[in-house]
Amino acid sequence: MPADRRDLRRRLFHVAAEQGGYFSAAQAKSEGYSYQAQAHHVAAGNWLRVDRGVFRLAEWVPELHDDLIRWTLRSKGRGVISHETALAVHGIGELESARVHLTVPAGFPTRDASITLHFADLPPSDIVGHSGYNVTTVLRSLVDVAATGADEDQLARAIHESVAGGHLTLRQLRGRAEEIDLRAALHIERALQHVPTD
Repeated sequence: MPADRRDLRRRLFHVAAEQGGYFSAAQAKSEGYSYQAQAHHVAAGNWLRVDRGVFRLAEWVPELHDDLIRWTLRSKGRGVISHETALAVHGIGELESARVHLTVPAGFPTRDASITLHFADLPPSDIVGHSGYNVTTVLRSLVDVAATGADEDQLARAIHESVAGGHLTLRQLRGRAEEIDLRAALHIERALQHVPTD
């Protein structure tokens, strides 16, 4: 393999390694792969096409939450994993959803049946970086879930786990909920009546 092709592969591998083996067509193009070269690598089995404009290196072993990296790439980095999906990433509670929850800025154009979009401009303090994707903090995730009217018993368990795990205090949760959404604050107060007292 000529040196320039090895250099191209090395650069793309570096991008993909930061994103769980995934990369977008735009990222490949910026590293020097034309669209024709991209089609060649898919046909040759070097890259796996996992979504529109999203690939994974064929030799890369998928890991837990890889699907979240795909949604981040599809959103061009603007989407933040949130709500029930974020709590699952943090290992908090049992609030489940069949769809991935993604918070995006207002005016975001993408729609898809397998995701639930929420619109908000999240401050950096509400976001935690993971390998290849961003996720809302435990605190923000609980407030967001409460604002959607989650089951009070499940919300209570998630709050209990979050406090017991040292992720937040009840004072922080109440204060942030009041700042973001008064409905969330009300749901949290109701859920707190169900929180176990150890």
